[in-house]
Amino acid sequence: AFIPGEKDNVILSADYSQIELRMLAHLSGDEKLVQAYNDGVDIHALTAAAVFGKLPSEVTADERRRAKVVNFGVLYGMTPFRLSRDLHIPIAEAKMFIDGYFNLYKGVEAYVERIKAFAHEHGYVETLTGRRRTIPGIDSGDRTECQMAERMAVNTPVQGSAADLIKTAMIRVANRIEKDSFPLRMMLQVHDELVFECPREQAESLGKIVRSEMEQAMELKVPLVASVGFGANWLAAH
Repeated sequence: AFIPGEKDNVILSADYSQIELRMLAHLSGDEKLVQAYNDGVDIHALTAAAVFGKLPSEVTADERRRAKVVNFGVLYGMTPFRLSRDLHIPIAEAKMFIDGYFNLYKGVEAYVERIKAFAHEHGYVETLTGRRRTIPGIDSGDRTECQMAERMAVNTPVQGSAADLIKTAMIRVANRIEKDSFPLRMMLQVHDELVFECPREQAESLGKIVRSEMEQAMELKVPLVASVGFGANWLAAH
């Protein structure tokens, strides 16, 4: 449904790879997570290997898929009950997965507790650029409300910093377009993705410039990785 406005143009899509997990690695400073990203290791396979007691090379596609759910679920304070429901496994097995994750990434566990404590003390949390979000209900006497507020507190610096990053990248790319008069038009920002329209014959060279600007938008403890594609429509650009 999404196509270029000019017949000789293409849609160019550029998106960050695993930006929230990379942001978690930076914010938590977890040694294994940081090292894995710096070494270019498959994070989901690494987590699966630890949880299932295997070598990363022995991990099956299904085990990697389960580990991926755990990796991202931790950002949202996923409980064993929720994980068991999502993966259709017993609650005891789901608890084992989550325990296995925190046993591997002890720095993440410490970070989660640190952020919760900060939110309880100050009533807000911050993103990397210093944006604050008030956390209502963090000291509520209602256990459910308090737990929901704690999940919000843990997730906000990660998701919020990722949002800061994409906005910074947009400004960098916009400035570069203006400075060099590139025939590149920024159309959409969708989560961790930027969507452009440009002439077909320049798509490859312009894509490299966009990727470079995105990957240098912030300096983190782990590398930022962006992938770029282009095509006749938004789907084809992926």
